[in-house]
Amino acid sequence: MSLEVRGLSFAYGEHSVLEDVSFSLEDGQMLSVLGPNGVGKSTLFHCILGLLTPQAGEILVNGQNIRLLSSRALAQKIAYIPQSHSPTFNFSVLDMVLMGTTAQLSYFSAPGKPQLESAQAVLEQLGISHLAQRGYAHISGGERQLCLIARAMVQQARILILDEPSANLDYGNRIRVMQTLRALAAEGYGVIQSTHDPDQAYLYSDRILALSRGKVLAWGSPRDTISNSLISRLYGVEVEVCSLREDTFRVCVPAAQRANKKGVTLC
Repeated sequence: MSLEVRGLSFAYGEHSVLEDVSFSLEDGQMLSVLGPNGVGKSTLFHCILGLLTPQAGEILVNGQNIRLLSSRALAQKIAYIPQSHSPTFNFSVLDMVLMGTTAQLSYFSAPGKPQLESAQAVLEQLGISHLAQRGYAHISGGERQLCLIARAMVQQARILILDEPSANLDYGNRIRVMQTLRALAAEGYGVIQSTHDPDQAYLYSDRILALSRGKVLAWGSPRDTISNSLISRLYGVEVEVCSLREDTFRVCVPAAQRANKKGVTLC
């Protein structure tokens, strides 16, 4: 399922947040949106989800403008995974996942056997079936993030949008979550994440969208976009982007830190 954003612009009153933003996502691709706080990443996501109406431009899913879709129809195509959060009620993991099936049901229907089997299958696929009866509030941050991904998967949408999915996770859980997203892209999902980590974006992404002051600063493959100048312009710090393992991985090293490491080869 393809997603295309064409010339998107959005403003809160007189304050312009997005200006002429364009990019596309195909089945099986993972896109990382890079940029400092306040450049419009969340606003962009809210426009794609139909929660905000842009002043200009259009958003197409499989060639169809999302403005022509009902909220239920859009939910069957695009799923949103927020940062892990603490709910008011301590629902079980299984119940949290079943909440993703609401777009398949009528307003007064409860999940039935097909939805239950789908939820159990997704929990098994993500390796967290043993958590099904655990309280969502009593599992780890990484497990919560996998639970939210499972909820999106049972929604049966093929485009997944994630707001900083690895934020506030420990090192091991960051890797587990990112490997899960990469595996979903390999299965044909279109995955879009926002992140502040250019190293992670380079390692896992097929495409990079860099936003600065609401405009597209760079768009393309990680190899063509992640560079000293891009990261320095995005975040206002001098860095040197170092290539490792024949350029399969890149790390950003602060320029001052590299200069202080005399006799140590960092790149």
